[in-house]
Amino acid sequence: MDDQTKAWVIDLIDGQISDADFESLQSKLARDPEARRYYVQSVGITESLASLAGTESSRGTVLERGGETRSPRSAGTWVVPTRPLVLIATLAACRMVVGSVAWMAWLKNANATLAKQPETAVEVRDDETRLSGHATLRRSVGIDWAKGASVYREGDVLPEGVLSFQSGLAEIDFFCGASVVIEGPAKLQIENDWAAFVELGRMRVQVPPAAQGFVLRTQSSEVVDLGTEFAVEVSEDRARVQVLDGEVVLRGGTHDGVHLLDGQSQVLLGEPKDFEGLGEMVSVRDMESQRDELIEQRLANWRETIQVASQDPRMIAYYPIGNRTPGRVVNDAAHPDGSRDGLILGPVDETRGRLGPKTSALEFHRPGARVRTRIEGEFAAFSFACWVKIDSLEHTYNALFMGDGYENGEPHWQIRDDGRLMISVMIDDSQKIRRKSRVGGEVVWDNGVHRVYFSEPIWSVANSGQWMHLVSVYDPGSRRVAHYVNGQNVSEHEIVDPFFTDTLRIGAAEIGNWGQPFRDSPWFSVRNLNGAIDELAIYNAALTSHEITMLFEEGKPLGY
Repeated sequence: MDDQTKAWVIDLIDGQISDADFESLQSKLARDPEARRYYVQSVGITESLASLAGTESSRGTVLERGGETRSPRSAGTWVVPTRPLVLIATLAACRMVVGSVAWMAWLKNANATLAKQPETAVEVRDDETRLSGHATLRRSVGIDWAKGASVYREGDVLPEGVLSFQSGLAEIDFFCGASVVIEGPAKLQIENDWAAFVELGRMRVQVPPAAQGFVLRTQSSEVVDLGTEFAVEVSEDRARVQVLDGEVVLRGGTHDGVHLLDGQSQVLLGEPKDFEGLGEMVSVRDMESQRDELIEQRLANWRETIQVASQDPRMIAYYPIGNRTPGRVVNDAAHPDGSRDGLILGPVDETRGRLGPKTSALEFHRPGARVRTRIEGEFAAFSFACWVKIDSLEHTYNALFMGDGYENGEPHWQIRDDGRLMISVMIDDSQKIRRKSRVGGEVVWDNGVHRVYFSEPIWSVANSGQWMHLVSVYDPGSRRVAHYVNGQNVSEHEIVDPFFTDTLRIGAAEIGNWGQPFRDSPWFSVRNLNGAIDELAIYNAALTSHEITMLFEEGKPLGY
């Protein structure tokens, strides 16, 4: 480690670093793994010495610089504090143990000593996927989002910011472990894993032991939970808290330091006569009961939709899946004779469907998992529609529906690892051409003339485990290709002459994988979908935007 970096770290710990040197050190840590390791080791030893001297460690302490408050750095993010709140205590401990001069000399040579010891620092990966957020929307019932507010679905990670809705119920799980049920109208400012500011609404908060210390702030006081459950009601000119089980302490305002126990309440703002009891507000169990009733209604409506869809004369094949009978056969509801039924092969797992525990979906997590079918005939257009839940896009190409041999007129419908929905139809399988990839720019060899029509990225890790409705339309008649996600058009393309064919086929095909059974070697491309499919429909027609929106609205799960 160079002497300049060592000097910057020493000045930082001693609280004497200049603004210019601070920025230089920050830049150094961002690009130099050895410098980061030295910094972590030096601060760790400082904290250890402080612990020996009986002072409090800085773990979990808010750090300050230049009037700004920052959370402690997380793995993979390098935020260097200039003056930790524990700095004075830490330095005092260090000097008490080894003396001021000895401590500074020892720290300058710490790198040489630590180099002889086993590596203990956590490896920091610069290429790790990162998300910003402090909580998740676990469940919702009948939410009407406020005009202009951010809209979230069940399972979404909630970032720092405002959650605002006019009516309905939401259950939010903070990463610290606290669970909050909110009745609309409500407006909640999520601040971090441990705190939120409530401007409006009735909220019931459950705090397990791991989340003790969770803070719900109002305009007049902070409510700090000491375990286990409390309720808060806040409006523009009034606020009240009631302990349902356990204990809370109030901070700030005229009630600073007040402790409340089981059944006790405190008016934080306004007059006591303006309030009713908070003990009767909606609980998690009440919310679950309401949600179950809505799911039953949604399921009944969807079963009626299945009957209508299966009679559509444009339907090439229709696999409801979520309403199927047990066994290896995946029935084609549009052809009761079974000629286009699918057969489950390999380790396909049955899982909960998008409409609740009384429905099912099929998971294709392992390379051998697939559903095989055979669809004979010639078609004028394709509209592929399905509900899909993607856990990860771990392969370059991730299959939705794939023609076996990819011969003339046969489709491939899949998702690329960068989240782009893609569809293609083979135009001339007799040629082998060299071309430049339209996504990525690399030069590749293709077996046959075809064009892949990509959407913009429609999936990221933030959507992991979330049900999505995907539709791709391939229409030679209008020379148009279009992709839709959750009823919304996300891209359109023209079919130009070199890639035009008006004769479409399917033949032998697979759902959720691509087996390539005609290959001349034992090797095959791994394209199984790491996720689940619930309801797949293939139309011999180009569905209109209105029809696609209706498919989404009629089939969407609760929480959309």
